[in-house]
Amino acid sequence: MIIAQIILVFFLAFLLCLRGTPMARKAAIRFGIVDHPDGRLKTQREPVPYLGGLSIFVSFLVALALVFNFDRQLLGMLLGGSIVVLLGLVDDFGVLTPGIKLAGQVLAASCLIKSGIWIQFPFFPDYINIGLTLIWLVGITNAFNIIDVMDGLSCGVGLIATIFLLALSIINQNDSISIITAALAGSMLGFLRYNYHPAQIYMGDAGSLFIGLMLGALSITGQWTFNHRIAFVSPLMLLGIPIYDTAYVMILRTLHGRSMFFGSRDHLALRLQKLGLTEMQIVNIFYVAGVMLANMAFLVIYANEVISTALFTTVILVMIIAGVVLSRVKMEE
Repeated sequence: MIIAQIILVFFLAFLLCLRGTPMARKAAIRFGIVDHPDGRLKTQREPVPYLGGLSIFVSFLVALALVFNFDRQLLGMLLGGSIVVLLGLVDDFGVLTPGIKLAGQVLAASCLIKSGIWIQFPFFPDYINIGLTLIWLVGITNAFNIIDVMDGLSCGVGLIATIFLLALSIINQNDSISIITAALAGSMLGFLRYNYHPAQIYMGDAGSLFIGLMLGALSITGQWTFNHRIAFVSPLMLLGIPIYDTAYVMILRTLHGRSMFFGSRDHLALRLQKLGLTEMQIVNIFYVAGVMLANMAFLVIYANEVISTALFTTVILVMIIAGVVLSRVKMEE
């Protein structure tokens, strides 16, 4: 029965987003809600409409409403998700300051915490676990927003992580999380049809913030450490691409004396593009890396502590080496 519900909610969300995204595109064009090229960070040839994030959110919400009986955690996710979607829609018009944007994200994360979604390390008191949860949720929310610099990059990487979380929740027989994750995966797959290169529509901050918040929440509701304690690093590996790119950008901006809150061309993807790779090649490389990290996260859960530690250490070393090499690529200011 639960597998049938998972399949149903997945395809409902997929078909709703597949149908709804062109409608959102038409609305964005009609009302002038488009992303104009600026020759710096926005290098598309012509303006591209926003509002894709709204299509993802509505498809996710409607699919769950038709299939799933809402519980406390889902209501918390929907309330927090609604806050970041509205926040992102306003920010897409360029009228929010970084401080207001951060405050809204903290409010959304607090809704999730109040609904019972928070990190629960037994060796830490509750107030530390809640603090870690707040940092994690806000960090992952922003990470998916930061890597949204190429067609299909943020949505595709998020979809890969979502599919892994769906598989893990099915294995752990966590029925409610399975259905929620299936709805998220279906809506993202439907949107990716129009967002993959060349993108017909962008999801904007509304979509990237929503996907980031949902994956941040879903990644701490699963069972990770049932085999051994080292498996707590699995979410870090699963979401390794947005975490790594965010940390990388922040470090380079700090070293170059630039603000961490404003855009720059320090992203890994843009550095690979500077080396001569096409946008499609770069996005596909990130997809392959996302699949590899997801599989390694899976191994970390089920392998013993020694192998898990070795795998995690190897990933960190590879990321450091790649970061040092790519930092030597000369980028325009």
